[in-house]
Amino acid sequence: MDGTGTSLLRRAALNNAAWCDAVCRAHGLAPRYDGERLWSSARRTPPMYPDAVTLEPAVPARSVVRGVDTASAGCSVKDSFADLDLAGDGFEVLFEAQWIHRPAAAPLPEAEAEAAGLEWSEVAGAGELAAWEAAFGGGEGAEGDGLFRPALLGEGVVFLAGRAGGRIVAGAVASTGGGVVGVSNLFGAAWAGVLGAVRARWPELDVVGYEHGEDLEAAVRSGFTPIGPLRVWLFAQ
Repeated sequence: MDGTGTSLLRRAALNNAAWCDAVCRAHGLAPRYDGERLWSSARRTPPMYPDAVTLEPAVPARSVVRGVDTASAGCSVKDSFADLDLAGDGFEVLFEAQWIHRPAAAPLPEAEAEAAGLEWSEVAGAGELAAWEAAFGGGEGAEGDGLFRPALLGEGVVFLAGRAGGRIVAGAVASTGGGVVGVSNLFGAAWAGVLGAVRARWPELDVVGYEHGEDLEAAVRSGFTPIGPLRVWLFAQ
């Protein structure tokens, strides 16, 4: 891979690690960076969030494993360059995906039919955040389960909500870090509205993320380009 491609992948990985770091710190954890090559948490992270993220290629497996808590169920590693072999350390591949990239100046896509006409805004306050999380989780229950804490509502992170009749039916998280904007936790066929909101707030920044399967196909239709593979490993022993 050429230097430009590697740089894009590193920025995407750095951005994702910054988001994971923010989520963990909102839960009272104290993750750390090992220089510019690895982010990790010695204590188990919240559900759906990795215990380590590699930030450059060829990070030694032993450096990754020794910094995480494999004694607790659910320990996982985001192998950002799909070049780790953690099978001998008791991990198995949970899923594979592609990092995606969209230039800041790329034309905005048209809204999917089911998302046309939604009103988009940024979530403000704990009450709206709980409603957003409930919608993200499929609308079960009156409130979210507390994965996303109010401490996350800050200058570098926005929760975007697409509303129909005042009810949140689509959304995503947009977060800065690594010189790009990362989009994650997308739901409700929301790419057009999310990208419009991201451009309004950070018009100069490229957009990155990662997807797989049908979600990757939807991202490509919205102007993203796959730029490299990643794997998520789950401790299985």
